[in-house]
Amino acid sequence: MKRSSSGRRSRRASTGRSRLSLRDLLSESVAGILQRPARSVLTALGTVLGVGAFIAVLGLTGTAASQIDTRFSKLTATEVSVEDTGGQDSARVPLAFPEDAEKRVSRLNGVEAAGVYWRVRLGPNDPVRGAPIGMANGADSQTQVIAASSGVLEAAHSRFAEGRPYSEFHDRYRQQVAVLGQATAARLGITTLRTMPAIFIGDTPFTVIGIVKDVDRKPDILMSVVIPRSTAEAIWGPPSDTRAQMLISTHLGAASQVSKQAAVALRPEHPEYFNAVPPPDPKSLRTAVGNDLGQLFLVLAGVSLVIGAVGIANTTLVAVMERTAEIGLRRALGARGIHILLQFLAESAALGLVGGLAGTSIGSVAVVSVSVAKQWTPVLSPVTLMSAPVLGLLTGILAGLYPAWRASRIPPVEALRR
Repeated sequence: MKRSSSGRRSRRASTGRSRLSLRDLLSESVAGILQRPARSVLTALGTVLGVGAFIAVLGLTGTAASQIDTRFSKLTATEVSVEDTGGQDSARVPLAFPEDAEKRVSRLNGVEAAGVYWRVRLGPNDPVRGAPIGMANGADSQTQVIAASSGVLEAAHSRFAEGRPYSEFHDRYRQQVAVLGQATAARLGITTLRTMPAIFIGDTPFTVIGIVKDVDRKPDILMSVVIPRSTAEAIWGPPSDTRAQMLISTHLGAASQVSKQAAVALRPEHPEYFNAVPPPDPKSLRTAVGNDLGQLFLVLAGVSLVIGAVGIANTTLVAVMERTAEIGLRRALGARGIHILLQFLAESAALGLVGGLAGTSIGSVAVVSVSVAKQWTPVLSPVTLMSAPVLGLLTGILAGLYPAWRASRIPPVEALRR
């Protein structure tokens, strides 16, 4: 009886369930991929594009947001606007800004330039024209006229195609001079200052001394006629239906402090006549822009990943059908269904991982190339770079689940018949 028992145990050991070690699983998966290199490359291409788009989108979004923050700091973060509220309705004044408003504000630490401006309200019989003959010759009833002290053109960082801006002298002595935006000058037929051209606002002549081609702030200057504040006030009076404003250009980092001190510096006895508007928080702007761009482009990257997953699933399913005989032979030699499932799942996971690594490299190169071309500083998060290959791996696993399950369900006898 003892010999019989030991014999049965030995027969059971020899006919026990087969095992698939991790080493054998990896070697079989690599062999399955290398046997069909062209198909494997095309299968992984979807994941490469998806992960590459994922890296490029996040990298370019972060780089663009950083660049926006830099430009914001140089322009908007150095600008303060002061509005003339004129006090309460019972004691409202037509123009709260004093005549020496520029000098008062310029004494504040951190101020580069400042100027008061408002839009001149013209009557229906006061068109802007390039000649005193009437509406038929170069007249324009739609041109905007801005009354501005000389500091406005400096604070706006105006760049001139011809001529120059007017100065404090023109402000002090109410000179009838004008600066035109380039588009307005062309519309009025003024292309050069060599002929010493003049324009007429109503019946009042103004000598054109400058043509502005570009500004960093207040772009409506390019579409307007700008005249000295004192001249406009002498001819048409203080602003009636519009309130005056002051544009202040500051050094970087001084805008917040200047906005707190401007009202007191202008009129210490009535600071309530003014409302200083500081620049918005650059971090909030960058976060908002980054979130908007990120959400938009992440959808596109997600679509690319879905397309890549579908490609892997389709190709793996076709491979299962073509390798039915191989599956039957493996099953006949003792492989279990779980072994077949793990083999095909490992192959799709390997393709996803390789695609993720390749996509990470391609996306990183794309971000750096665009940044170099635009002279930006590339911004790539280490977390994003580390998670991208994992994302490719997960895509491959999810895409291979159904084909691998279907391969494991093929009966060995039916597989061998095929």
